[in-house]
Amino acid sequence: MPTTNASNTARRTLLLTGASRGIGHATVIRFSSAGWRVITCSRHPFPEQCPWDAGPEDHIQVDLSDLADTERAIRDIRSRLEGGELHALVNNAAISPKAEGGGRLGTIETDGDTWAKVFRVNFMAPVMLARGLIEELKAAKGSVVNVTSIAGSRVHPFAGSAYATSKAALAALTREMAHDFGRVGVRVNAIAPGEINTSILSPGTDKIVEEQIPLQRLGTPDEVAKIIYVLCTETSSYVNGAEIHINGGQHV
Repeated sequence: MPTTNASNTARRTLLLTGASRGIGHATVIRFSSAGWRVITCSRHPFPEQCPWDAGPEDHIQVDLSDLADTERAIRDIRSRLEGGELHALVNNAAISPKAEGGGRLGTIETDGDTWAKVFRVNFMAPVMLARGLIEELKAAKGSVVNVTSIAGSRVHPFAGSAYATSKAALAALTREMAHDFGRVGVRVNAIAPGEINTSILSPGTDKIVEEQIPLQRLGTPDEVAKIIYVLCTETSSYVNGAEIHINGGQHV
């Protein structure tokens, strides 16, 4: 029988940003069900009624739009890992500001502060976290998964320009990171979800499903979480620098 300490040492650890709903929520459940320790990052405090086996000691409250607070969170995460291994980092947190009334913000309407904030959360935070935790990722021969979007490769009727261009930049960043981090044994990939059935769907999504998606349905958060899980395990041990489309064929 292994001792408690040995069992804890063998347990894999995931760091996930944006865990409170949708894809992030499903990802926590998927990894927790497989026995992983999941450390979550969010701008909100730890929820009192947490649906998975975790506690405040595995939650870091952080404003990823604030570079100094992101650096503070990295130090906090490293101390919680206690010099150990980080097997997976999933950069899922993102913001997509809307115009008044919920409309799309185009390039003309988006002000400079909004552009900067979106890029700090959607683009800068992923590379800051990976770079800040590189020793822990190296120790585990770990995996980084960046969550991009179908909006990063085409003009989307609902996603704003700042969000879309930040996701396109994140796809390019994934390739650069795969080149650099791969040399130290850390794989970096991306997933690009399309229309996923979450609580933040925009009106008019039904038309996209009917006209653009060959499978004629929305995806589920768990269908995305399954692919994230695969990219963080030995099943994908030679996958590096890829961006996987999860959109029912919407991109074809």
